[in-house]
Amino acid sequence: MPYVNIKITDEQVTAQQKQALIQGVTSLLERVLNKPPATTFVVIDEVATDNWGVGGETVSALRRRQGK
Repeated sequence: MPYVNIKITDEQVTAQQKQALIQGVTSLLERVLNKPPATTFVVIDEVATDNWGVGGETVSALRRRQGK
């Protein structure tokens, strides 16, 4: 019973993109490890950019500095 937790920043990821991630991870586990899709759990956590840090800065601050 694989459990995969994907954490991404909350930046307008669409339902279709999330579905593609879930399907892709499930297929990968089936293909590589022979894990049945029916018992594979994939959870996507969206984290606010103020709560995600890289290199000592929040992603929000990095995005502002990069003009994004």
